[in-house]
Amino acid sequence: MSKGFASNYRIVLLGAGILACFGCIGIRLLDLHVFERERLMSFVERARRQITVESAKRGDILDDKGDRLATSRSLIVLGVDPQALLKADEPKWPELARLLNMQPAELARIFNTKTRGSVAAPSTAATAESTEASAEEVSASGERLIRWAKLSEAVEESTYDQISKLGIKGVYGNRTYTRAYPHNQLAAHLIGFVNKAGEPAAGVEAFADFYLRGQDGWRESEKDGLRRELAQFRNREVSATAGYTVRLSIDSAIQHIVEQEIDEIVKKFNPKKVTVIVSDPHSGFVLALGNYPTFNLNEYNELSKDEMGQMRNVAITDILDPGSTFKIVAASGALNDGLVRPDTRFNCSIDSIEYKGKPRRFMRDDHEFDHPLTVAEIISHSSNVGAAQLGMQLGEQKLYDYARAFGFGEKSGFPFGGEVSGYLNTVDKWSGVDITRIPAGYSISATPMQIHMAMATIASGGMLMRPQVIRQVTDESGEVVYNFTGSVRRHVISTKTAEQMARMLQGVASKEGTAPMAAIPNFEVAGKTGTAQKLINGRYSERNHVGSFVGFFPASRPRVVITVIVDDGKPANGRVGYGSVVAAPSFKHIAEQLIQYMDIKPVIEPGRNLLVMDGGRR
Repeated sequence: MSKGFASNYRIVLLGAGILACFGCIGIRLLDLHVFERERLMSFVERARRQITVESAKRGDILDDKGDRLATSRSLIVLGVDPQALLKADEPKWPELARLLNMQPAELARIFNTKTRGSVAAPSTAATAESTEASAEEVSASGERLIRWAKLSEAVEESTYDQISKLGIKGVYGNRTYTRAYPHNQLAAHLIGFVNKAGEPAAGVEAFADFYLRGQDGWRESEKDGLRRELAQFRNREVSATAGYTVRLSIDSAIQHIVEQEIDEIVKKFNPKKVTVIVSDPHSGFVLALGNYPTFNLNEYNELSKDEMGQMRNVAITDILDPGSTFKIVAASGALNDGLVRPDTRFNCSIDSIEYKGKPRRFMRDDHEFDHPLTVAEIISHSSNVGAAQLGMQLGEQKLYDYARAFGFGEKSGFPFGGEVSGYLNTVDKWSGVDITRIPAGYSISATPMQIHMAMATIASGGMLMRPQVIRQVTDESGEVVYNFTGSVRRHVISTKTAEQMARMLQGVASKEGTAPMAAIPNFEVAGKTGTAQKLINGRYSERNHVGSFVGFFPASRPRVVITVIVDDGKPANGRVGYGSVVAAPSFKHIAEQLIQYMDIKPVIEPGRNLLVMDGGRR
């Protein structure tokens, strides 16, 4: 074989090797493009595919007159891509720092920090600062390239317009919404709030979240290697839908009157808690509800652990002995069943009586009576002995039934969470003295809302209404989505009985009654005082009381029901915190302002027969 030619064997071996290499490449290509195609394409799609969520604007909460109680502010989360910054834009940096209220040195630090640590060994600091950068790439040296660093998370739209005009390449923002409460603490326990995570907490915000939250939009597109959207490849897009607007029955002006009065009560009596409720007796709609202590809705996250209790709506979450305000139950029941008349008399100077073969001792009265009291006088003078005898006329089961009918021992149906039922034991759990205690408002516990709705039952002509706060839901164009109307829970007493009770309750706000300071000439104030000793360390205290006044006016055509409850008020000179002292004057002060604001007309003929037909005629 000539030395100028390669061996045939070697040529064949080389050719076979080359063919084998191409065969392997072909097999691999076949595997990638045929057998593994679907799996690999899914990886590519996931890498290229981008879904961007567009946040929906949460609906507004309005008061009854259209004033905004809660709204969503449009803010910009501003950031920078340090890799995209241009040297030519550096002279604009100080102006940007001014607009953002940042130190220029701090802004320059963020702009000039273009990498973050090593990929192989990420630093703890880099991990801790991960919230600042949402997009990173890896450089040739193994460091993370920062593609986005946050500058501010709350830039106003007007400020963002000025920033955009600067034209600094690499600085951009994403629109988001944050909840704002223009009136700060006004009606805080009714409105509730939305926390930093965007979750509604309590009040209307939580209850009506279905209507308020709206529907987020989204768009599906592709992104390039730098994670930038390729808008030309958008294939699906759904616009965000704003939430509905919820209009409440709350009137900001009335709410302001109530909260101002609560401030005065706190200044005068330094109580532990205060609740004031104003409602329409015919529909059950709440016009105002205020509590002390309260909080600023815009600063809910600044409350300390010890102050978290200020968020509680004590009108529905806390219970107390109703005291003499409960006497309307025994009196209404006995009248409704025809067992007594308003002029039926009872001996209220005795300290005990035989009942069902056993002597029963009464709770003492604060005053001595030199003559038998009529049922009307038992109410106006707030006699514990008289109330107990009315309860005995009914008997345990009937008294229990009427108490339940008036709403005690069960939730009122208030629309927000946290409401408790109170305590009203069934008759089989009553002690021997409960028949003398419960008619006077002891051995029973209720929420301020239950006490309020019980009195509203008389004002409405005998109907127990469900308390309501939301009046209407409308869409973005103002079209009505849903109207809420008054809801009757049950018929408790007859219209005639309600008429008789309204007449007798007027006697409370008279010179002979326990609350003459609540009277307003020619406006027929009907109401009931209550003073209940507080249970301290298992015993009723002689020094700590819950004072209350619950009433409505005008009695012949009720427009509003007002409840004022002061827990552990401390009048000057060490006096007892009677309802007539700590609550009745505030009832009158609120009522006088409502007369002006609501244009409530006086009763022209104060002496005419009182009519409470279907809750009275407007």
